[in-house]
Amino acid sequence: MSDLRFETRDPVRPAAGSKGRSGFHLDRQNRKIFGVCAGMANALDVDVTLVRIAWIAGTLIGFGSLILIYLAIALLVD
Repeated sequence: MSDLRFETRDPVRPAAGSKGRSGFHLDRQNRKIFGVCAGMANALDVDVTLVRIAWIAGTLIGFGSLILIYLAIALLVD
């Protein structure tokens, strides 16, 4: 009989410095109000300032409707 050896690998681990989360979460360290924009920036891998500017512009264009969405996200996530 042949000697079969199976390669064992370590389980997939999160990258160093990450909290082991994937996807969207509120960023409590870089937050201004609740951390929604900072969490979006982390999930999308873009600068948080761009997300904040886009969110403010969307709020002004949408007559404040994004404020309700922001609050809903802040209450439902994490």
